[in-house]
Amino acid sequence: MLAECFEINDLRFHSLIFENVFIEKLWTGARWTEGPCYVPAGRYVLFSDIPNDRVLRFDEVSGAITLFADRCGFQNGRTLDRQGRIVSCEHGGRRVSRIEHDGSTSELCATFDGKKLNSPNDVVVKSDGSIWFTDPTYGIDSDYEGHAAKSEIGASYVYRIDPQNGKTAAVAMDFAKPNGLAFNGDESSLYISDTGLSHDPDGPHHIRVFDLSADGKSLQSKGEVFATCNAGVFDGFRFDRDGNIWASAGDGVHCYAPDGCLLGKILIPEAVSNVEFGGPKRNRLYICATQSLYSVYLRTNGANPTVSSDAH
Repeated sequence: MLAECFEINDLRFHSLIFENVFIEKLWTGARWTEGPCYVPAGRYVLFSDIPNDRVLRFDEVSGAITLFADRCGFQNGRTLDRQGRIVSCEHGGRRVSRIEHDGSTSELCATFDGKKLNSPNDVVVKSDGSIWFTDPTYGIDSDYEGHAAKSEIGASYVYRIDPQNGKTAAVAMDFAKPNGLAFNGDESSLYISDTGLSHDPDGPHHIRVFDLSADGKSLQSKGEVFATCNAGVFDGFRFDRDGNIWASAGDGVHCYAPDGCLLGKILIPEAVSNVEFGGPKRNRLYICATQSLYSVYLRTNGANPTVSSDAH
């Protein structure tokens, strides 16, 4: 069982996995799954089927898959903000949007310096309420995951939306294709993947780590390479409570220790795009992989969610 599900690269990986668990294939039938987001108030996972322009909902209690939304802007990544509202990246809408408590949708950002964004990809909300997102060109490269168009900005940046005034600032401008991103536990560092290999055979396929400035509003360091993917590219990733990174890759999910050591892999028979910790104890890893949604229980728990205890 262990040999079929996991690849051990470091003995520390044994303390993070169960030797008697199995990987569950929860559903299949998508063209490209992405953007898993666990909603604890309802015990469900939202995830995207980008080419089919729909968002699906997996009910953790019943195991049912239902349609959450369609014709919704070719959504990719999403997260919850401090109030439990869903913040989404839209390829088709070329914007970052938010579902309000009354069910309406607000546009948070669609332009930078008067030019349309490319196709926002992944997003994270910091504890101060600021929204950080990546903006590669995947949604405008063709009509498959959005609407084919020329980039007005002419590059792919990482942005921050200020929680007070709503203004958007570019915080990183030296990426080929910035993709997944996540803050470490104390939010002193921001980790960002670059999937430029998709457009250039010699392009980047790594995660970089940046120190934040003293005020937490910008990136202070130049972003050294934390880890390089040895099977495809890193797309989305999440931290567990001990600072380990669980990153998507071409052969499954790769787990890295805080020191950058590859501890091991969860082997999945489809290329993985993104992951999310869920369950009441946040010890169930949900895995979006090409056409399917998988999950596996772990000995560790996801890092604390961003939703505050007084969220409604």
